Amino acid sequence: MTGNAADADDIVAEAFTRAMERPPTRTDLPWRPWLVRVALNLSKDLLRKRRRTSYTGPWLPSPIETGGEEPASYEPTLPGGETTAGRYDLLESVSYAFLLALEQLRPQQRAVLLLRDVFDYSVRETATALDISEGNVKTTLHRARRTMSAYDCERVDTTAELKQQTRDMMARFMSALAARDIKQIEELLSEDVRLTSDGAGVYLAALRPVIGRDKVTRFYLGLTNNRTAVTWADIRDINGVPGMLMELQSTKPRDPPRAVVSLRLDAHGRIAAIHTVMAPRKLHNLRFSS
Repeated sequence: MTGNAADADDIVAEAFTRAMERPPTRTDLPWRPWLVRVALNLSKDLLRKRRRTSYTGPWLPSPIETGGEEPASYEPTLPGGETTAGRYDLLESVSYAFLLALEQLRPQQRAVLLLRDVFDYSVRETATALDISEGNVKTTLHRARRTMSAYDCERVDTTAELKQQTRDMMARFMSALAARDIKQIEELLSEDVRLTSDGAGVYLAALRPVIGRDKVTRFYLGLTNNRTAVTWADIRDINGVPGMLMELQSTKPRDPPRAVVSLRLDAHGRIAAIHTVMAPRKLHNLRFSS
């Protein structure tokens, strides 16, 4: 719902605080529906507040470790043994592409889409969780799916082959940057590659996406021009695909000490998108060297 692990932690804590301080009237009934409703309402409030608050530069979801093939969060099991994964499975639902697509949805649309198409709630269960009519659920889901249609057309399964290809490309790209090999860098990038950096105004970052092979190459060469040194790096599964965690040393006070870089490849295996997160609140759940 939030696209931010730190915000999610806060919401879970607040939901259970409310359960202890102001529990539901019927404590003899299962608590899950009540807890789900509280968490969703808190999430929607947070999303509305986020939209009203100015953000310095582009907003990106927080990187989270997804542990290889394991689901990225709790996936309930039905009595027959199957999971509740619906139209989108849980690993896809924390991918950068999916979370960025969700940003186009209104908070209520986002909640309905996640309940119906990720957690496979029925129309009735969704209506109960959100305290709306079943007709409203159907209408809202139709609009949400229509907004997500562009994502649906471009979605790619996260196969073992894609993960290995992304891991190899990450290593090649970082090696080319370290060597300042312009020709190699350009060969790895698609013509319309898009670089997005999120420093949340805390650290220096591009205030708008950098688009195009030449511009992205020049941007990175500027960063590596005797200014920033990588002191530690590790490739791990981040939001479903391999990403690189880095610790940095710089002569500039507003340069970030840590960053996470994720790639999206195009159909030809070139880098189509680069996402770099430096905002400290979005990195606190990750394990760095220190």
